[in-house]
Amino acid sequence: MHKVIIIGGGISGLASAWFLREKGWQPLILEAGDPAGGSICSRREAGFLLDTGANSMMLKGEIVPAWFRRIGMDGEMIEANPLAKRRYVLKGGVPIALPNGPLAFLRSPILSLSAKARLLGEPFRPRSTDPDESIAAFVRRRLGPEVLDWMVDPFVSGVFAGDPERLSLRATLPRLAALEDAGGSLLRGAWRARQAKGPRRVAPRLVSFRNGLQMLPLKVADLLGDALHSGCIVERIHREGDLWVAEAAGQSWRAPRLVLAVPAYVAAQLLTPLHAELAAELDAIPYPSVMTMALGFAQAQVAHALDGFGMLIPRKLGLETLGVLFSSTIFPGRAPAGQVLLTAFIGGAQNDIGARPDAALLSTVVQEISPALGISGTPHFVHARRWQRAIPQYERGHLDRIRRIDAALATLPGLAFRANWRDGVALGDCIENAAALSEGESWRDPVG
Repeated sequence: MHKVIIIGGGISGLASAWFLREKGWQPLILEAGDPAGGSICSRREAGFLLDTGANSMMLKGEIVPAWFRRIGMDGEMIEANPLAKRRYVLKGGVPIALPNGPLAFLRSPILSLSAKARLLGEPFRPRSTDPDESIAAFVRRRLGPEVLDWMVDPFVSGVFAGDPERLSLRATLPRLAALEDAGGSLLRGAWRARQAKGPRRVAPRLVSFRNGLQMLPLKVADLLGDALHSGCIVERIHREGDLWVAEAAGQSWRAPRLVLAVPAYVAAQLLTPLHAELAAELDAIPYPSVMTMALGFAQAQVAHALDGFGMLIPRKLGLETLGVLFSSTIFPGRAPAGQVLLTAFIGGAQNDIGARPDAALLSTVVQEISPALGISGTPHFVHARRWQRAIPQYERGHLDRIRRIDAALATLPGLAFRANWRDGVALGDCIENAAALSEGESWRDPVG
């Protein structure tokens, strides 16, 4: 009998297993895919190195870098090109660099003079009485509609594939809400945060690995060894006395602890026979579909310098493409000599791509990005990956839903959740949450 079963071998499940093993637990990980890694997928093809899911991760704080050192991945880590600090937004048919300082902001054509003048009144605007304000409502109130249309909406749709009118500010961007809470305004909150005494914070770093992001889950899977069972689709979970039982393909495993490190809709399917109300809450978390497209061009085909992280496309323009990353600029070794690699995204909460053929979506993306980037001809390399259920959406009501889920969880002893449908969608959030699980009071005694 095992001490803990973890269902799901994405980064949440793998990291949870690692941190629990450090505390003395002997985890068993059951993962449907092979290899493990969930949405972290890298591949080499035609001389290109591409990530078909997550493309990079932001390192903040010390938990994740320290873990990389312990598992021997720090030597494989590469930091993004400094040019990646430049982000473009499409406006007026051309990519415009987002301002990176007060002087650049004043000169930037992204916002009108009246919109810039409106920002001066931000510290004097009242707080909202809505305890679960949407991102869009918050930005309109504090910063104005132009900031929402040309800066925040493209960021939200590009990063979260979401709709700022529906996403909860406090659930999706809690640090932004905290600034207003601390200072009554974003400006005063930011000032107080800078003045607050405390340990010096390390600047965030955008990173990947020499052979793509998938090096990380593959390394952890290798270190976990026989504790990981890949290609194992769990069909049923149930209780036998004080034990949790997981069943798959005629096999069963028992343990007093169970961690569900799977998407919310998968957890809902497994839990429906045990707790229908909890399953319904999980199943209500939306996941829009997104397609990623890796596009290879000869460098001579692209007039734009591609001197940045990528280009976001505001929904206001009526285009379908969410944005495009300049992948061969961000990290080295992503394209052969004389070639460039772009990664485009289409779909999301504001643009349901349904079952539209891949070829039609590819045609749309190429037609939409070509004028802005000065692309001539068609890509000579294409790799498309459709994620039917991509990024979980923390819509308004999400935090209340999480509270109801936690209340229901208390009725199921020994069960825990670790996945990106709660407490942050970023890879770094998933790793930090996995570390926090192992530090919980109920996990301190692996023989208890």
